[in-house]
Amino acid sequence: MKKTKHTLILATLAALSSLNMGAAYANISDKKEGYLLDTRSIVVKDSYNECWRTGYWTPAMAIAECDPKLVKKEEPKVAAPAPAPAPAPAPVMAPPPAPAPVVIAPAAPVIEKVPAPTKLTFSADSLFAFNKAVIKPEGQKKLNKFLEDIKGIHFDLITVTGHADRIGTPKANMKISVKRAEAVKAYLIKHGGIASIKIKAIGKGETEPVTKPGECKGEKPTKELIDCKQPDRRVEVEVSGTK
Repeated sequence: MKKTKHTLILATLAALSSLNMGAAYANISDKKEGYLLDTRSIVVKDSYNECWRTGYWTPAMAIAECDPKLVKKEEPKVAAPAPAPAPAPAPVMAPPPAPAPVVIAPAAPVIEKVPAPTKLTFSADSLFAFNKAVIKPEGQKKLNKFLEDIKGIHFDLITVTGHADRIGTPKANMKISVKRAEAVKAYLIKHGGIASIKIKAIGKGETEPVTKPGECKGEKPTKELIDCKQPDRRVEVEVSGTK
């Protein structure tokens, strides 16, 4: 049972036990109070902040401070309906405006997006001399033809990848493949007017050969071996964009 259900005797004992804390509570008078009051007529509360009910307490004596759920709430006042407004005078109808002339806009041109060439492969021997990274006149013509073919393309990225054969050391082959890719990139920038940030040059060395192991016989760089491994020496140009 909650402490608010205590009788007047328990409330009085609790009040008397608090005298050493300096609080003085009112004595029982002829007036029948529902809650224990102190000498200032303030409701006495316990350490749980609950009011002490007296033996006279009834639900009709409930106050909002102690028993808000038992206090009868006032019914909200319903505002009287506003008087109906006087009828508005009938509007005077103006003659309708003349219809505006209909202007038919010309149809917007249809822009067809055509995928750009995905990948072109150039023989390294047609672009460079053997074991060199300087573009030959013949190679320049091929690159000029490539630039002509890709005119009007909106570029996202052009990737130039150099490849080498397996003649020589892997380190030397990686170096020559990178140099050849960089040479093609520089040519496209200079003669094609392509922004450098739109072109990426990488070298793969001898890691992605076209010929199969054992297909070309010999280890020394003879003419026969160089000719046999010619497909491995190449530059691939991959275009990403639309036109």
